[in-house]
Amino acid sequence: MTILSAQDLVLPAASLGTENPLAPLRSQQELHQVQNLAELPAELRENIQYGRLHSPLPCLNQDGYDRDLVDRTFPALVLENDHVRATVLPGVGGRLYSLVDKESGEELLYRNPVFQPANLALRNAWWAGGVEWNVGSTGHWTGTCEPLHAARVEGPDGTPVLRLWELERTRNLVTQLDFWLPADSEFLYVGIRLQNPSDAEVPAYWWSNIAVEQSAETRVLVPAEQAWRFGYGKRLDLIDVPLYDGTDLTYPMRHGRAVDFFFEPLAGERPWIASVDADGHGLVQASTERLQGRKLFVWGEGAGGQRWQEWLSPGLQGHGYAEIQAGLARTQMEHLKLPAATSWHWLEAYGRLAVDPGVAHSDWEAARIGTSEVLRPLLDQLGDRERDWLTVADAAPAERLAVGSGWGALELARTGWTVSTGTPFAEDTMTSRERAWLPLLDGRLPASDAVPDGTLVSWKELLEKAEDNWLVWYHRGVARHYAGDVEGAIDAWLRVGDNPWALRNLGFVTGELSYYERAVGLLPELVELLVEAVGVALAVDVNRAGRLLDQAPDDPRIRLLRIRHALQSGDPQTARDLLADGIQLPTVREGANPLADLWVETEEALGTNRPVPPQYQFGMGSS
Repeated sequence: MTILSAQDLVLPAASLGTENPLAPLRSQQELHQVQNLAELPAELRENIQYGRLHSPLPCLNQDGYDRDLVDRTFPALVLENDHVRATVLPGVGGRLYSLVDKESGEELLYRNPVFQPANLALRNAWWAGGVEWNVGSTGHWTGTCEPLHAARVEGPDGTPVLRLWELERTRNLVTQLDFWLPADSEFLYVGIRLQNPSDAEVPAYWWSNIAVEQSAETRVLVPAEQAWRFGYGKRLDLIDVPLYDGTDLTYPMRHGRAVDFFFEPLAGERPWIASVDADGHGLVQASTERLQGRKLFVWGEGAGGQRWQEWLSPGLQGHGYAEIQAGLARTQMEHLKLPAATSWHWLEAYGRLAVDPGVAHSDWEAARIGTSEVLRPLLDQLGDRERDWLTVADAAPAERLAVGSGWGALELARTGWTVSTGTPFAEDTMTSRERAWLPLLDGRLPASDAVPDGTLVSWKELLEKAEDNWLVWYHRGVARHYAGDVEGAIDAWLRVGDNPWALRNLGFVTGELSYYERAVGLLPELVELLVEAVGVALAVDVNRAGRLLDQAPDDPRIRLLRIRHALQSGDPQTARDLLADGIQLPTVREGANPLADLWVETEEALGTNRPVPPQYQFGMGSS
């Protein structure tokens, strides 16, 4: 018997905080910049160059989180039968938080004991653990900390299916996930569909990001003989599996530094990937053919990698986790072309794998072939399972279990797109935030003193035709900038007048500090604005930076800037004192190491050589 129930999950959790109201005119630093494009096969090169996202608009950044863990309640939807219990969190991206094999009692995923956002996603906030669903563009998706719609649907075998869906706003793709656990099944099935309801081709991207616990004997198994290696040297290099630089790369804890391995699909093999322990027990993920890509990511055993694991899981016990992943393309640097009015679908399976340890840890060919044989019954029936699931993929939800955003309903009001009856966007899901845009359909957007929302950049044509007011000119400017019309954007913001939001955008685009100073004068309490303004000022005039800092509140981001200001002002002792006080910078970015860099610069200025404290070491580029 399969049961679907709503429960509460209580976790020590940081506050996600509020969205950053400043328009994200550019994406944050993108780590996956491939330096050796000219050396790559044509198809791979073209996919990497196609469809890159230069801003998360219309979404705003999520960088208001903290690191104060208090017990918070997360709505959970639990699907279980006699063999498996799956826990899904619809309020934070539909994360598959836990997958328990009930017979053995084993947790098959890395189940993070806390909710701690950190700066790794397209919108900044991301958290580790479970299975994350990444759609839209290279990186952790814009919905990873957002609520999804959820409902119960009757499955093809009469058991309940848990359906999640939402509109991915940067590409306007309807994303559907159907969690199906037949009564007698030892595997959880996840049917996934991407709908492009528009009349234009859309860049498509998908990676299922699976966190698994690691130990010294953990091995990742996959049907591949080669892999594309990507590290902090920013090169994609095709290497043989399993040995690389004298190390068996399939053992995650044998790597000294963070690295990605994108496995080349082996002809004639069905796609799967697994992580097993010393006894040959662990998790397997398999899929139907469309989901061809498979990946291993490790943080590495260096100081930086270990620090990141502790940062993402405060109070970390054990050896942390690695990630095994599955995607539409061969690598995560690529986008594929999803034609207009077209849907793509596939079925994934998650469950316990038990392989003879002598096979799992033997030579590579024997290990992967032996594991494929163990998986043969699962792999052979995935096609039939997918066809069964597709009979209910369009079934209307029978019971609403959670509500996502109203952005899908708003887009349907604008476009009249046809979407599946299985993924409805009801008008009653729109809140005041979405409804504020409805008058634009009639050519107007009433202005108020409210903070401007993220600009609906796909509504550019409507914005250009709307009645003029300061808010319309502000949004026109953002939409023009997004479309590449920088001069038109500047012209629009200049028409807004003495407005902090438009002045900030002018400062961001032109680099002229005076715009930022005027904006801060109008909105001195906004920390995000001050951080940007001081950053620009430090590159232009250290004295003007000091004047801005004089009015700044106490905040970790501001303290970081005070250290930079002290160093640029020739006062390394003040910089040392500030560093010695201890700084926790919640928004430190993956791939950046600002506190360690400032520590070293301070020591050099003072003529001393104290080592960087472990709590400041976030660099992952070396062992």
